[in-house]
Amino acid sequence: MLEPAAVRLDAVATGRDDAIRQCGEALLAVGAIDSSYVDSMIQRERSISTYVGEGVAIPHGTLDGKESVRRDALSFVRFPDGVDWDGNLVQVCIGIAAKGDGHIGILSSLARILMDPAQAKTLRETNDAEAVIELLAPVGEDEDE
Repeated sequence: MLEPAAVRLDAVATGRDDAIRQCGEALLAVGAIDSSYVDSMIQRERSISTYVGEGVAIPHGTLDGKESVRRDALSFVRFPDGVDWDGNLVQVCIGIAAKGDGHIGILSSLARILMDPAQAKTLRETNDAEAVIELLAPVGEDEDE
């Protein structure tokens, strides 16, 4: 669900909306969404914050935006210097594109990962894209390997 091309470890954003746009652009780059989904992600943020704590935000689109999702996918964009997110410092944005109700399971799995301070720290600090992919691989996956 998280492809290497959707992982960006050294991003800089001018603010919250720019950070969200970069998450959306990573989803667009892997063909998971149409460009209109990015605007849907920003609309969602304006109605309810996707900041979840531990320096992490999980931007995703509105219900109407689901029409712009081609397939379920994640993006991972890290901002080492942080981004002001309505008064909170965000270093990690995990963008979600999900068809149907796929986002509910994804959000639940992400919440479990983020409740582990060591895993949250890894997401904030690693310079290894494969480590990020491995950590987030179980998110939304139903396959046993």
